[in-house]
Amino acid sequence: MKVKTLNAWSLAVLLGASAVNHLRNPEFYYPVVPPSLCNDKGGRFGLMTRHQWVLASAAPEALAAVGLLVPRTRRAAATATTVMFAGFTAGHLSALRRAWGPDGTPSARRIHALRLPLQVPLVAWAWSARRS
Repeated sequence: MKVKTLNAWSLAVLLGASAVNHLRNPEFYYPVVPPSLCNDKGGRFGLMTRHQWVLASAAPEALAAVGLLVPRTRRAAATATTVMFAGFTAGHLSALRRAWGPDGTPSARRIHALRLPLQVPLVAWAWSARRS
């Protein structure tokens, strides 16, 4: 197997595992859903509950994983994954801001201070899979 193919498949495994985890452990992802998007949190743009957002976000991750496994769709899936990871950065910024707010905890500050910078290598990895 070529290194470039392994790169795309590895990203697909990560996305697939993440999609499954969204369904098995949705509470893990609640902090990165901005309250402004949640109708159960009084969000002005609230279309769904936090739980529904987390479950719904499993779908694009699963689709991206499948797309990365198929050579014909790999470039488009990698591009979409790059955009998705970049978009998730807004949720991570929101979570970090709330962690440092009046209701934030030292644990939440540590967790979100570590999670946010992880978006950079994820975006770069997804972009690199375009060449696979």
